[in-house]
Amino acid sequence: MSVLVKEPEVMVKPAAFVAAVADFSEESVRALSAARKEPRWMLDFRLAAWRTFEAMAWPKPTDEAWRRTRLTGFDLKNFTAYATPQGESKRQKLSALLQSELGEMESAASLIFQDGGVHYRNANPELIAQGVIFTDLQSALIEHPALVRHYFMTQAVQPDHNKFTALHAALWDTGAFVYVPKNVTVELPLQAILHQNPGVGGYHHTLLVADEGSHVTVVDDLLGGVDGMQSGVIELVMKDNTVVRYMNLQDFDHSAWNFLTGRAVMGRDTDLRWIQVSWGSRLTKAFLDLDLTGQGGHGELLGLYFPTGRQHIDHQTLQIHRAPNCFSDLLFNGALKERAHNVYMGVIKVLPNAQKTDAFQRNGNLILDGTARADSIPGLEIEADDVRCTHAATASQVEDEYVFYLMARGLTRPQAERMIVQGFFQEVLDRVPVESVQHKLERVIERKIGG
Repeated sequence: MSVLVKEPEVMVKPAAFVAAVADFSEESVRALSAARKEPRWMLDFRLAAWRTFEAMAWPKPTDEAWRRTRLTGFDLKNFTAYATPQGESKRQKLSALLQSELGEMESAASLIFQDGGVHYRNANPELIAQGVIFTDLQSALIEHPALVRHYFMTQAVQPDHNKFTALHAALWDTGAFVYVPKNVTVELPLQAILHQNPGVGGYHHTLLVADEGSHVTVVDDLLGGVDGMQSGVIELVMKDNTVVRYMNLQDFDHSAWNFLTGRAVMGRDTDLRWIQVSWGSRLTKAFLDLDLTGQGGHGELLGLYFPTGRQHIDHQTLQIHRAPNCFSDLLFNGALKERAHNVYMGVIKVLPNAQKTDAFQRNGNLILDGTARADSIPGLEIEADDVRCTHAATASQVEDEYVFYLMARGLTRPQAERMIVQGFFQEVLDRVPVESVQHKLERVIERKIGG
């Protein structure tokens, strides 16, 4: 597919709700919806989600999902409820962001979000002619209301999934909406970049709907967030015979709190590869699910993480097999430095009708300092009798004999250790479907290794 080149269009929405209520309350929800001139049904949706949020208890240390991840130091009072446009003073920073981030990857279309809204879009006329929708979620709410109402937090992730998804549903701000019609292939990636404001709550949403027989690649690149909070949601809805490649690249500031809930709902004969990268944040708690609902589904959930300092990264995954003859493969590899802490908890769940399931789950940890810690808890829940399901978890340090072997061939100790760490990550990097994204991840790994 040839891609038409169009001059970028920079968009800065007016500061429509700077004076809105800044605290976390029902009044904030109403003010946010009114400022965006949303339809009544979305206001009702937000208000119902807010009441769900208020009714749900905060996670407790006795909850199994939170037993190893404490919210010590987290308080909503420390954040402005949502971002407000900053006007011309941010244009210089935005220009630098455009040059550094957009230039890293060739894409069919791009969006950049900042100040709680969309600031940049590069629409491709050829995509529009094919019927592909790639726009910000606020615009989609007005231009494609039936699609958004049908899919938004109704089939994949629902507001009551957890405390943070309820908060997200009430206050969601930025987001990308992707719809690919039947039998349409988008050859180049679709790219969304979020640059989150300091000190505020952010609620980024990705809603991807791939209709029957379609092929698409989507990349989310998440940055910024100094002293802020991000409560994000990913929804991937895959109809029969679709191929989706999705990458979520999280590199928030190390002072940010990051909460993420994502689910892919996969129909018959679907093919998904989901790359989840966690470089940044003070604390990350991510719930990531593959829901294989149709026969012949093929799902890969791949993760990379590299916490340093006192970072705390926690991924909780669920591979749900509801239909027979499906395959799922999970591989999360991470390195840890200094006093970093990683938690991985995963379950392969096979329901009674899901015969001939083939599922695998593996978590590997490379401990680079004696003060770092990795907790790995893989698990199986099997209710069918004709399946092949396995799981594995490893934690190891850099072996002195490997370092000695490389040093004997002329490398210094730091060079030898870098090569070993890069090799450890390579198994996942080799499965990243976009070459420029591979190179970007390699550069971040090099930065992390170098301290």
